[in-house]
Formats: sequence, structure tokens, C-alpha cells
Amino acid sequence: MATDAGDGPTDAALARRLQILATEHWGLLAARSTAQSEVLTRITIHLTLVSAGLVTIGLLGQASHFADWFPAAALSILGFVAAVGLLTMMRVLAVSEEDFMYVTAMNRIRAAYADLDRDVSVYFLDSVHDDELGMRVTYSFFRHRGSAEQMLGSSTMLSILVNAVVTGMFAGGLCAAVGAPVGVAVAVGVLIGLVVTVAASWYGGYRYLSAWRTYEPLSPSEERPPHWRVAGKAPRRLP
Repeated sequence: MATDAGDGPTDAALARRLQILATEHWGLLAARSTAQSEVLTRITIHLTLVSAGLVTIGLLGQASHFADWFPAAALSILGFVAAVGLLTMMRVLAVSEEDFMYVTAMNRIRAAYADLDRDVSVYFLDSVHDDELGMRVTYSFFRHRGSAEQMLGSSTMLSILVNAVVTGMFAGGLCAAVGAPVGVAVAVGVLIGLVVTVAASWYGGYRYLSAWRTYEPLSPSEERPPHWRVAGKAPRRLP
């Protein structure tokens, strides 16, 4: 039924708003999908280079019987793979930040849908709040997912660990090439790998916290959603 212009927006105005919101929503979905596809391709390329580089080093060692030029060749390969890994890790961190931005933006649009039709909001499992809690609810509908669980199971952590291992191998190999004892070279490699892991994890957390520190939500959450189960409480069964 058409709405009188004096009482509020007309049906045509509401339809126009809905079309604008839907267009923006689809645009965000497309941008998120493109970013995820691009970063997964980057990760695949990085892992392929790591595998190919290690196999190449092994084949070179066997074919050359570990000749005098072998350490330089092995370090060159490891250095190249480590550099590609660093660039890949930076892109993965950027896309991780973009992803929760897209989710937050879609939460805000979902809130606009709920404003247009109050009755439809009860059917949303995704959050209608564009703050950090709303973003976390959209990522995990049925239960609270801790920060450690989210981080350890992410593509970001995979990229960090692979890059830390390769960088540690490069550092240890470099120490061995300049004449350091094997034990010292191994210790240096492990230490550098741990430093890369800790530094990259800290930087990822810093980027995440910095993004939320300067952001002002339009529809902040008032409390945790009721469909997040309380820890230790059995789910309610149907009669």
C-alpha cells in the first residue's frame, strides 16, 4: 500500500532506497570475493615457490656433489623465496584487514534493511551492528570464537609460519656459509624464525586494533546476541 507523502516516504522512495542498498551490498560482496580470490592465488604461488625452491636445492646438491658454488646458489634461492614470502605476508595482512572492513560495511547495510522492515531483522543470523562485536558475530553465528582460535586457524598465520621457516633457513644457511659452527647456525635460524613469527603476529594485531581505535560505528552493539551459547551450557532441545 502506498504511503502518503506527509506520513513518511512513499513506496517508490522506499524501493529506491532498497535498490541503492542492494547495489552497494552486491558491490561489497564482489570486492570481498575478488580480494579473497587474489590473496589465495598469491598464497598458492608462494607455497609453490617454496616447494620448488627446496626441491631445486636438493637436486642441485646431488648433481653438484655440494660443490663450492652450491652454498651461494642455495642461499640465493632461499633469499628469493623469503623475499616473495615477505611480500605475500604483507598482502595477506592487508586482505585480512580489508575482509573485516567489508564484513563491517555489510553489517551496516543490513542494519539499513532492518530499518526499512523491522520484522525481517529477527531472521538475520548475521549481525546488524557495525562495530567489532557485530563483526565477530557475523564471522561466527552460533558461538563465540576466541581471538586465538581465529588467528591460529587463519591464512595469515599460515603465511607467517612458512615465511618464518624459510627466513630462518636463510639466516642459518648464511651463518654456516661464513664458517659458523653447525650448532650456532641452527640456533640463529631458529631464533630468526621465532622473531619473524612474533614480529609479524604483533604487527597483524597492531593493524587490527588500530583500525578499530579510529573507527566510529553507526549502530553499535548493546550486548552479545542470544544465539551465542554460553560456555558449559547444553543446547536447548526441541520437545
